[in-house]
Amino acid sequence: MFSSIEHPHTRLNILTGEWVLVSPHRMKRPWQGKVETVPTTQPVAYDENCNLCPSNKRADGTINPEYSNPFVFTNDFSALLPSTPEGGENINDLLVSKSETGICKVICFSPNHSLTLPLMSEEDIQKVIQLWKDEFILLAENQSIKYIQIFENKGEIMGCSNPHPHGQIWASSSIPVELFKETEQQEKYFLQHQQTLLSAYLDIELQKKERIVVENEHFVALVPYWAVWPYETMIVSKRPIQQITQFTAAEDAAFASILKALTIKYDNLFEVSFPYSAGMHQMPVNDQDYKGWHWHMHFYPPLLRSATVKKFMVGYEMLANPQRDITPEQVAKTLKGLPTIHYSVNK
Repeated sequence: MFSSIEHPHTRLNILTGEWVLVSPHRMKRPWQGKVETVPTTQPVAYDENCNLCPSNKRADGTINPEYSNPFVFTNDFSALLPSTPEGGENINDLLVSKSETGICKVICFSPNHSLTLPLMSEEDIQKVIQLWKDEFILLAENQSIKYIQIFENKGEIMGCSNPHPHGQIWASSSIPVELFKETEQQEKYFLQHQQTLLSAYLDIELQKKERIVVENEHFVALVPYWAVWPYETMIVSKRPIQQITQFTAAEDAAFASILKALTIKYDNLFEVSFPYSAGMHQMPVNDQDYKGWHWHMHFYPPLLRSATVKKFMVGYEMLANPQRDITPEQVAKTLKGLPTIHYSVNK
């Protein structure tokens, strides 16, 4: 008899329409692959060599203000530029390109060089949330902007170029690929059912309680049924909100609370400042009103078996489709069982 905790199977990602192969039996195989050392740097509140600390000079020569709250500035090395001229090429529909404009910003979460989200107070996390909302409103006023991506790369192995806790906002003149897929899937479901896709999905998750990690009055943090990365999670609003600007004061507080709780559990998993790429997905701007859009936030961590063993997307995963070994249900059970007090408190 088939068992999803024993036998290989595929699962559908309802947000993208793509599939992931789940192979739970492979967790029994011995590991003789690459092992890396855990960073041992001591945390400091201020680093005179950090480009993001208050009053320090950035790479372009700009001096940061002596900020005491979350600080935002236009990225000195932006991937998107507002001044890019229109243009591109199309050779027989085979060599196709088009210019892309946009704005990239950096948000320092705190003046403290070592204060990551799990170590911040909920009140200070709310200040970051308010700045996200303010920047979203400001960027959306530019009619050329069609999508605003708020995200954080945490940790050196995720390509983070500076250890000072910070995130980014990229606002682009077109809708990115992943968002285009999610928009299409959510709109199709809403047209058929008059309910957002993630509302219907949450109803099942809240009933089964197999993949929920943390829950409060307004948000749920869970391991998606279709998760690709070993310890991937997703925060979903219980109310079908389309954009972060629609959060109430109560939802701001609840979002701060669940952000802190989830990231503490991540750190506690291997007792390390847990690396990840995380970002919100929300409705495009200056376009049509997508009634099916439902706000959510993805967390994609690279770690697999320990603080030194990473998951690599190679071979079959690059050439065919994503594959995972440990099941989402096993991961959710592990994360849910971890304490909500940061491991460093007792050290």
